[in-house]
Amino acid sequence: MSELDATTALAERRCVPCEGGDPPLTRPQAEALLAGLHRDWALDDEAKSIVRTFRFRDFFRTMSFVNALAHVANTEDHHPDLEVGYDRCRVRYRTHSIRGLSVNDFICAAKIDRL
Repeated sequence: MSELDATTALAERRCVPCEGGDPPLTRPQAEALLAGLHRDWALDDEAKSIVRTFRFRDFFRTMSFVNALAHVANTEDHHPDLEVGYDRCRVRYRTHSIRGLSVNDFICAAKIDRL
């Protein structure tokens, strides 16, 4: 089974170090992996990142989510960009070393979907 066939098991996988010379995923590869995530994740226009906004009832729940997300990010050693407000958190995954998307971005997004 290829990496792209395993979208249903993304959350069970672990991130692997990504080197700067690795190529980013193509749009079709990213779209195939995106199908394995919650429908609120969106691919940006250039297929270089995926984004989802999470909404919460209050600041405490927002920060609880951010702390849980931080634990996942540190465990996987793969960190998103976050925009945090009182009742929301916008999460953007992009593999900075390759200036685009890697399978790691989708693995972490799947893990975040489980929070």
